[in-house]
Amino acid sequence: MASGLVAACAQPPRGAPHTEDAWSGRLALLVEDTSAQSFSAGFELQGNAGRGELALFNPLGNVIARVRWQPGSATLDDGKQIRRSTSIAALTEAIAGSTLPIAALFAWLHGEEAEASGWYADLSSLPAGRITATRLAPLPRAVLRVVFDR
Repeated sequence: MASGLVAACAQPPRGAPHTEDAWSGRLALLVEDTSAQSFSAGFELQGNAGRGELALFNPLGNVIARVRWQPGSATLDDGKQIRRSTSIAALTEAIAGSTLPIAALFAWLHGEEAEASGWYADLSSLPAGRITATRLAPLPRAVLRVVFDR
């Protein structure tokens, strides 16, 4: 089901090139609870675990949210309001319905194994531009699929 969400999500027209610290593509998150909550979007990610920016796009390429972070501070701009937090985790939960392992995601995109509380990443498809990460704890189980442009 989540793979269909990834395939159905259009790529943003901007298409930032993959460099050492910038990626673009699509992501989908499926939270396996009774509501089968899901989220999918095009994305542009730049920076690193300590300082960066994540922009999320709808299928038409419009920005639906932009998260920026630096040590001790994070902001979420969803076009209606700007929220501030000391934690990027709280802001990604506000967008996607579940926290995203942003720090580990940067390592995974570089092909490095990294631990994120409760998450396991399958990097076997990284050469093809795909990462699948599964959160086993805390429940409910969640599956994050990332397809990035080459």
